[in-house]
Amino acid sequence: MKNKLLVLGIVASLFLSCERDDTADIVITDNSVTTINNTTGEENGNEEETVVLTPASGSITENLTLEASKEYILNGATIVASGAVLTIEPGTIIKAEAGPNVYLAVEQGAQIIANGTASNPIIFTSNSTTPAAGDWGGIILLGRAPVNSVTGTSTATSEIGNLPYGGNIADDNSGVLRYVRVQYSGGAADGQSENNGFSFYGVGNGTTIEYIQAFEGADDGVEFFGGTVNASFVAVVNAEDDSIDWTEGYNGTITDAYVLQGNGIGDEAFECDGFNTDFTNASGAFSNPTVNNVTIESESGANDSTRGFLLRAGTQGTFSNILIIGKNTGISVDDDEASTPTSSGIADGTLSFTDVTFTDVSANTAIDGTATEAELVSGIGNGTGTNVSSWGAGWTAGIN
Repeated sequence: MKNKLLVLGIVASLFLSCERDDTADIVITDNSVTTINNTTGEENGNEEETVVLTPASGSITENLTLEASKEYILNGATIVASGAVLTIEPGTIIKAEAGPNVYLAVEQGAQIIANGTASNPIIFTSNSTTPAAGDWGGIILLGRAPVNSVTGTSTATSEIGNLPYGGNIADDNSGVLRYVRVQYSGGAADGQSENNGFSFYGVGNGTTIEYIQAFEGADDGVEFFGGTVNASFVAVVNAEDDSIDWTEGYNGTITDAYVLQGNGIGDEAFECDGFNTDFTNASGAFSNPTVNNVTIESESGANDSTRGFLLRAGTQGTFSNILIIGKNTGISVDDDEASTPTSSGIADGTLSFTDVTFTDVSANTAIDGTATEAELVSGIGNGTGTNVSSWGAGWTAGIN
């Protein structure tokens, strides 16, 4: 697949006035536009194109740039193959058709350069006239950074697309996602496996992830499957499952994250696993990220039976400046794996929270084992969270 010549059959359609109906084909071969012969109606005088991408091989094998002057339709599983770079201009809109396998994946060795701005974000959304959570899949990045389900240079296989990820390159670079919003994602890829808004599989810390939002998805908003990538200015609004999730030894930094869960919408704000319990912890390492400046808001208030943070499967982590508003339980430490009790991290200092404010929360903590709340959390009442009204202004959806 990687060595095949990319041939994209593309149909160009126009937003026409009532007086004209001029339509012509756009043919892209080797990512070069060979024929463009379209104009819009005379009344508006603007040229505008909608480009439907249908890769014959399913893969983009050569460098390709998506232009903000065009609107793109994603209508299948689209994979940026190793060695290729997909560049997306600020302000570009990509609309996804509904279907069981509609997503964008960036393979190991490939890159995406989606470098939007606050005034011109890059938007992935549904092409439905009545968009809803689960209309399409989401964005998937696969890197060569370590994951604990395998060791050395061995690779694991992604839940979506059966693509390889993981390795031993901590600073692997999958490109840039900056000012990128994903809407109405989370559709089931094969009837069982569901996409997330953003899925980071073994992504390395040479990758830039900042100013991203997952809006109204049917599964998790952002999930880290191992890797070392750092993410900052992350917003998740109305994810129907967990908002931010990690597993398989994730070991990066999350800075300035905002989670908003509508009344009765969503599961855990953060679901944090040290390893994937469906497999084994082959490397013996555990997830151990650093998380700073987090605000979690649940419109259900203290009646929300889910947790602000659910910590399981031996996960470790250092958390600071946290504001949790409206949860039945703020922080839950679960010793579900008897051989790797999560609460042991409290005693050895690998699991800690500093400066946490609980507002409209029934129970600050629920801790398995013998550790106390005072041992887990210091500086109760001192957390101010993140200033999403500042960094989220102008490019996010559903945030006042």
